[in-house]
Amino acid sequence: MAGDEDAGGYVALSRFEVRAGWEEAVATAFRDRPHLVEHAPGFRRLDVLRPAAKPAEFWLLTYWTDEQAFREWHRGHGRVEAHRGMPAGLKLIPGSAELLDLEHVTS
Repeated sequence: MAGDEDAGGYVALSRFEVRAGWEEAVATAFRDRPHLVEHAPGFRRLDVLRPAAKPAEFWLLTYWTDEQAFREWHRGHGRVEAHRGMPAGLKLIPGSAELLDLEHVTS
């Protein structure tokens, strides 16, 4: 195999939409994030995406060796620490947050 990205595993797709006016502050927060999740056991990669036609919507794809590694990070203090860089007062569109479990087949 060419690398960890080709090894299969688990992907968590988190999707949410921010209220109007918060788009660039959130994008900047992701660009300037402290990279804490990279130290979590089983973590492989994070991609942050936005649909071109809907810039207030964010899609986070986190790649893990397995679902258990993600679940342990997600319910632990690591997730809370990793989100501290988000803008104070950030408001999401109610009902927009979604978490999907995906199997990573290949890259």
